[in-house]
Amino acid sequence: MKTPEAVCQVLDHALVHHKIARLRAETTPPSEFKTLLEDLSILLFYEATRRLPTSNCVVKTPLMEAEGQKLKQAVLLVPVLRAGLGMSNGISRVFPEALVGMIGMYRDHNTLIPVDYYLRLPDRLSDKSVFLLDPMLATGGSAISAIDKLKNRGAASITMLAIISAPEGIAALHKAHPDAAVFTAAKDKQLNESGYILPGLGDAGDRYFGV
Repeated sequence: MKTPEAVCQVLDHALVHHKIARLRAETTPPSEFKTLLEDLSILLFYEATRRLPTSNCVVKTPLMEAEGQKLKQAVLLVPVLRAGLGMSNGISRVFPEALVGMIGMYRDHNTLIPVDYYLRLPDRLSDKSVFLLDPMLATGGSAISAIDKLKNRGAASITMLAIISAPEGIAALHKAHPDAAVFTAAKDKQLNESGYILPGLGDAGDRYFGV
């Protein structure tokens, strides 16, 4: 069986490191934070889609026919509300044909257990490449609950994209769903007693939306 480290790919790229540093800084204003989070989401998506299955096709250019490739499956983005919306906003800029579902949940600050409040997904998830989007993979509770829901709806190919992840969350997610891949821009040190990632960046949703 693969280890959590084997299924979690941490992007090692100078541009990613640069943007993560700016994203973390408490002096970064919401306007720049939005741009940085969306840019990092695009970079994660780019790397995570590198090996998606394709099929051959023929397209007609203004001069002649040319052989090409197209994705075999539709891409479904599933942001975890509300912070995940920032990630889907970024990815949709470079891949506007992606479908977008939504999962609404928040973490109870006393129990750290995710609480559901919204679910909107298309039919037939079995024939789609599904990408779960949440900027912070902390305890892993929300991610596990979200993937449970996606699998219950038939999803077979699920990849999680997280801007920042904690070792505890990666391990918990791998234990619950060892078949789900994880791509993250940074793997941080640990969680604090309140379940927040250290050093982290604070509350991603609050910083993205400004409230």
